[in-house]
Amino acid sequence: MLNKQENEVMHAVYDMCDGKDSCLVSVYDILGMLPARRGHTAESVEEVLHALEYDDYFDLILSERKGERMYVITLHRSADAYRRGAQQMKRSAAFKIALSAAGAVVAFLVGLLLRAIFT
Repeated sequence: MLNKQENEVMHAVYDMCDGKDSCLVSVYDILGMLPARRGHTAESVEEVLHALEYDDYFDLILSERKGERMYVITLHRSADAYRRGAQQMKRSAAFKIALSAAGAVVAFLVGLLLRAIFT
């Protein structure tokens, strides 16, 4: 399971690859896609990228383009499983919310029924 920072970086990388198996990105491209309120830095993003590479989500190859450090990211099966897991988590949350709402409605109706019976 990924922590919040790793999850945000993985989501940004997956969106940048846009359905392709590999992509060429810079740390600043990824920083631009991350929420500003979290205070991510280029160093922290690089650490997370290396941690995700170590966890076998993708291969990370350092390159340079016009003097800027770039990364060639090649996604692995774990990256595809990440997207599927994220969708399943959203479905699970929606199901729990719907179940809670249905429970509240049933409790309200039972309360009305009991009030009608005992008054």
